[in-house]
Amino acid sequence: MTAPRISTVMWPMQSWPEAGELWRRAEELGFHHAWVYDHLAWRGTTPWYDAYTTMAAAAAVTARIRLGTLVTSPNFRHPVPTAHAIKTIDHVSGGRLTIGIGAGGTRRQSDAGVLGGGDWTPRERADRFADWVDLLDRVLRGPETSHEGAFYTARDVVTDPGCVQRPRVPFVIAGDGPRGMRLAARYGSGWVTSGHADGRKPQDVVRERLAALAEACEAEGRDVGEKILLTGFSEEPWLESADAFADLAGRYAELGITEIALHWPRPGTPWEADMKVFEAAAAQAA
Repeated sequence: MTAPRISTVMWPMQSWPEAGELWRRAEELGFHHAWVYDHLAWRGTTPWYDAYTTMAAAAAVTARIRLGTLVTSPNFRHPVPTAHAIKTIDHVSGGRLTIGIGAGGTRRQSDAGVLGGGDWTPRERADRFADWVDLLDRVLRGPETSHEGAFYTARDVVTDPGCVQRPRVPFVIAGDGPRGMRLAARYGSGWVTSGHADGRKPQDVVRERLAALAEACEAEGRDVGEKILLTGFSEEPWLESADAFADLAGRYAELGITEIALHWPRPGTPWEADMKVFEAAAAQAA
């Protein structure tokens, strides 16, 4: 059993230079990734700054920590300009970018439906997700891509010289159902879950989902190396104390989780926590 890497989820709510100081602090604490939610807002929270612009700025003021989205979705982004931004940030960061991708939520307080039109059915959302990931993968691999999908189109898109990381920036796929698992197995270097399911213990949920992911990987003939747990959406006491964190981290490592993402403490919210405990968790990562 290998101890999981420890990462943090940043809140894109501060303007520069205050936000830059927080990203530098995340690097100083030794976190593996500093992730950021990619929404136009988040559950009605404002201000809420753009994830990609934030990562570009963070890349310029850090040197070691990896940066990434948890997660980018088709809700308001087209894969072609998204690929262009990804390639650019990969160059700005010197190859420190990871892109988390998900089907997207349905909360209109975040970003679902802001571009107009009717609500997507669950099937259409899954279909769009598959088409979106496929086109993003092809454009980033380059050097030239044309695509006529059911939902997304690209004509003669040139991405040369491509990403710093080869063959492209790594994808972390969020998908707890069969189709999401297949996408993770086909395109992902990593997979992410919150472990949340109403009325069930998170560790039981994660154990079951990891087994399903293994089956999907076997069917695709490839492995997904990174299994990431996004904490903060269950009653588990991750930041109650340093001992509580170490105990939970060990339990999930035994299940096969390789990275644990903790939200940066945010007072007055469910993600409020003692900074000393948070820093002690980061010290385990360092």
